Amino acid sequence: MDHKFHKDLPFSAAEYARRLSLTRKAMDVAGLDALWVTDPSNMAWLTGYDGWSFYVHQGVLVLPDQDPIWWGRNQDTNGALRTVWMSDDHVWGYADNYVQSPDRHPMRDLAVRMAGLGLEEARIGVETDNYYFSAKALMVLTETLARAQFPDATALVNWQRGIKSAEEITFMRRAARISEKIIDGLVERVEPGIPKNEVVAEILRDAVMGADGHWGDYAAIVPLLPSGTDAAAPHLTWDGRPFEKGQATFFEIAGCYRRYHTPFCRSIYLGTPPDFIRIAEAALIEGLEAGLEAARAGNRASDIAHALAAPLDRAGIERGARCGYPIGLSYPPDWGERTISLRTEDETVLQPGMTFHFMPGLWMADWGLEITESILITEDGAAECFCDRPRQLYVKP
Repeated sequence: MDHKFHKDLPFSAAEYARRLSLTRKAMDVAGLDALWVTDPSNMAWLTGYDGWSFYVHQGVLVLPDQDPIWWGRNQDTNGALRTVWMSDDHVWGYADNYVQSPDRHPMRDLAVRMAGLGLEEARIGVETDNYYFSAKALMVLTETLARAQFPDATALVNWQRGIKSAEEITFMRRAARISEKIIDGLVERVEPGIPKNEVVAEILRDAVMGADGHWGDYAAIVPLLPSGTDAAAPHLTWDGRPFEKGQATFFEIAGCYRRYHTPFCRSIYLGTPPDFIRIAEAALIEGLEAGLEAARAGNRASDIAHALAAPLDRAGIERGARCGYPIGLSYPPDWGERTISLRTEDETVLQPGMTFHFMPGLWMADWGLEITESILITEDGAAECFCDRPRQLYVKP
């Protein structure tokens, strides 16, 4: 490794070696000669690369017999040299006249380099169903490397990320302290007449200031906080309107430390909640606690969903959406890992070290309520909650 730059790598060499070994074993099972990784979360997980450069073509080439190669825009190679664990000769850049050009595409540069590595007739896995890999990118690769094959390797790396190491769990615990700080600040600050954007400014400040001596990173999703009838829509952000008495607002936020997220959602009611909100709160909490009991190693993802559903059904609340997903390292636009879903048809067996956002939000016709927990599947017993705040609707008269 070239030490001309100080590399503040988030993880040990042994941790990166573990990740690369898991990925190569999965590649071997899939019959791949190489793997082209474009998801920035997977890139960071494998190499440590961290930069806001995912709006241009970039990626990591994983080979069976040498260290991964980071490839991207020339000006972003400086960021790669400072953040990846590989030696400098494993950082490759393409010229800036490829960037957003109608006449030439960056994948042509990559394809020529792949040919130089002897991959002209190789099976190269690509993440075809990914936010960051376009139809045009695949088209150029297949045209330029006409004798190569590009089988779908979507989520191949994502699945290797499912069981967290002790180092990763430490980062998620730090993120959880930030999540708690954000929620504590919301309970203190949200009042009738306070504009939403002012509260969001404080959310972002708390998130970046961090907690317990650890700085905060930007989250992959911005704060979501619809109120009243708007809370029927789960993914609205904010505007300048003030909070109003007689409305519930759910707050979907996540503390983030070195790209590791611990989402945490709580709801605040200003005034006296109506009976139907209280009934929903009680059923949701009962379902959450039943789901936490079911979230045990050896059980299935579906067991959590079934446990949650029973109290909601008794309360007459129909909820069709999944109730959770794996979490960990992520970049915009999503903090989930896009593998397991906590829903009734997912039979994936839970294993110690898996981490989920247990997220049974209620989004009804004209109201909404969120009370969630980020959880860790333990060696034995029920799941551990990363955050430690009351599992309730916060009421401010």
